[in-house]
Amino acid sequence: MLGSVSRYLFGVCAALALVGCTQLGLRYASLNTERPPAAAPAITADSLAEWDASKPALRALFAEHVYGTWPEGLAVTIGETRVADANYLDGRGRLEETVIRLGTGEGARVFTLAVAYPYAAEQSSADRPAAMPVVIGQTFSDNCFTFRSPALTNRQGLPCTSTEMSGFGGWAAVQILGRYIAKAPIEDYFDRGIAYANFYAGQIVPDQARAGEAVMQGLRTEPGITASSALSYWGYGYSAAIDMLQADTRIDPDRIGIWGHSRHGKSALVAAAWDERIKLVLAHQSGFGGAALSRSEVGERIDRVVRTYPHWFTPAFVPFSKAPETLPVDQHQLLALLAPRPVFLGNGRRDVWSDPNSTYRAAEAADKIYELYGKAGLDQAGLKQFNPAAQLGFHMRAGAHGTTPEDITALFEFIDAHWTQN
Repeated sequence: MLGSVSRYLFGVCAALALVGCTQLGLRYASLNTERPPAAAPAITADSLAEWDASKPALRALFAEHVYGTWPEGLAVTIGETRVADANYLDGRGRLEETVIRLGTGEGARVFTLAVAYPYAAEQSSADRPAAMPVVIGQTFSDNCFTFRSPALTNRQGLPCTSTEMSGFGGWAAVQILGRYIAKAPIEDYFDRGIAYANFYAGQIVPDQARAGEAVMQGLRTEPGITASSALSYWGYGYSAAIDMLQADTRIDPDRIGIWGHSRHGKSALVAAAWDERIKLVLAHQSGFGGAALSRSEVGERIDRVVRTYPHWFTPAFVPFSKAPETLPVDQHQLLALLAPRPVFLGNGRRDVWSDPNSTYRAAEAADKIYELYGKAGLDQAGLKQFNPAAQLGFHMRAGAHGTTPEDITALFEFIDAHWTQN
């Protein structure tokens, strides 16, 4: 018995090291929505015209102080699409992959976008083919594991040799953080006639400070590109994927959504703030730099996140770790930039590190802008009253950081309410 416990604890440590987590969920997030500090600066727009006029300046503040400039104009070259499996999931759909290149010079990066298309959604009427929604995700492994298909290629562009996360660390991450930490629930998407696309963000910028900065320096040799944070480049990966998918007649351009967990939840929110082609956002446990308030003193906090992951943000964000109250923006304003689009914010009660409480308060403050659009933004009474039909859906389950079947159930309740039941 002691041996199995020791192996379990070792697995916990290995999993945490693998995904960059620095704290287990040993405490509970407060349910008190009145706790300080309040979301600041206050959103003062009283009309849609006033809000629309303020958005460019607000994005500029986020670019200057938090995320660096959006790499708009970075060349996107779409390669040839390869049909990897025309009989995917026992004939339920088709699995394709395409190599996408960002940039043109020696510092250019390539990543592989894999897309699973359900055949049922391709059924056409007499006069026009059906156009299906798509969700684009970033995960913590390459597409081999995400789609559980040996027909795809891995992050090195070689044939998949395994459809599992490799090594003991990969096994431990799945045991501790949930089966969906890298695997996608493709069957659930297919049940709803939704295509699912995915790419490994580390192919764009590696998730290590030195290696990531070296890659970003190479991308900054491109004309006009000054972006300085991994989150901006990872977010731009979503946009590059949309460049390809919106030209696909099988895809409905008015129903393009994105999914991300943890650091990829941050990049999903950044992408949606800059790219309005994104019509639905699923950001799970995004924490600091995502949906949690930077002024909050709970959980990871700015000082910890910039010390551990300085490459995620622009260097100008680092000095605010000593005085977060001096930041000229905060994350409720980032959420407001997503209005009136549906946004799912997933949380865990014991994931205090990601600060569910200030995430809820950020959504409360962003609700003002949803109301200007005549939408029910955060339409629930407290952190535990998830309303999937609201435009801002805050979900909190028991447990800590990770992606569990309960999270997936809530995610699809939200998708159903906004896409498949309308």
